[in-house]
Amino acid sequence: MGKSEIISEIESRVSNSEKADYVLWTVGITDTPKIRKDQHANEGKDVRHWKDWSTVSEKDGRDIEERFLDKGMKGDT
Repeated sequence: MGKSEIISEIESRVSNSEKADYVLWTVGITDTPKIRKDQHANEGKDVRHWKDWSTVSEKDGRDIEERFLDKGMKGDT
């Protein structure tokens, strides 16, 4: 999926959420999404709204992450 399509999907998820506020969301990148999701769940984090996308390149993933961090999303730690 292309970078602009992923950005549009994320924007849509935020704007259609109960509280359309970027600070309530977390963004991050990984090359093992299933493992990372399981880690979050095991740490007691809410993964009910988890969604992951595959990018064409790592650079695209980092660009998307940076865009949403700049909008106030929390970074994945």
